[in-house]
Amino acid sequence: MNRTNPKRFSKDQIPLYLYLIPLAVFMAAPIVFIVFHAFKPMDELFAHPPRFLVSRPTLDNFTNLFRMAAGATVPLSRYVFNSVVVTFTAVMGTVMFSSMAAFALSKMRWKYAGVLFTINNLALMFVPTAVTIPRYMTITGIGIDNTYFAHILPLMATPVVLFLVKQNMDNQVPNELIEAAHVDGATPWGIYRGVVLPMIRPAIATGAILSFQLVWNNLETSQLFTTSESVRTLAFYMSTLAATGGIAGQGMAAAAGLFMFVPNLLLFIVMQSRVMNTMAHSGLK
Repeated sequence: MNRTNPKRFSKDQIPLYLYLIPLAVFMAAPIVFIVFHAFKPMDELFAHPPRFLVSRPTLDNFTNLFRMAAGATVPLSRYVFNSVVVTFTAVMGTVMFSSMAAFALSKMRWKYAGVLFTINNLALMFVPTAVTIPRYMTITGIGIDNTYFAHILPLMATPVVLFLVKQNMDNQVPNELIEAAHVDGATPWGIYRGVVLPMIRPAIATGAILSFQLVWNNLETSQLFTTSESVRTLAFYMSTLAATGGIAGQGMAAAAGLFMFVPNLLLFIVMQSRVMNTMAHSGLK
């Protein structure tokens, strides 16, 4: 009998369940708190000590949120449109350029490829705050502040996506397959598009999820690179509710937090199997 992965429940799995169930509860606790927090009435939002669950759920926070958005100078639909455009473009650009760079670093032999990959890995150590000033100088220097490009270009350079895709490509795409395609007369572009991309779909899906989370929740670009409300994103607008809405703003901020969190959760649930497959072949634990 297969004790590690039996087809049916086995008593040998009980120690594993005793370990995994508390861990799962611990990991799910923040998600549960976000959901219940959005439905708390004002007295429970400001209760001391704070309450984890909600006793009297209400939709007032969501009602106030949409009422305030309806009376704003810039309609909520504009912020949603900006976020969708910025997120879609940045995610597509990140996946495309990261996969092309990973192919060049993994399957093409050229000078300094190893050095450039090392530089990419070193970039993983820098927090966004450390590169804020260089980014601002670059954005203003090329004259794209107050445009969609000010949101998109800084977020397309994602070292972790390049790392994951390159490592996955090293393990999933045999060099012999690339050489065979060369012998058959395929061009580098043809090999990348017809041979490599279909084999690294899980890594591409993982990169898309990571890029989506980065771009969808990003505040920096709207705060630093734009001054016009018409090009700012939904994440920035939601972050201002607590400051502009008074006491009710705390409830609206809680509802906004849930509103911004749900797309991330749904996307991960849909693609979680591909994420696990990518991590298994990337050298990450």
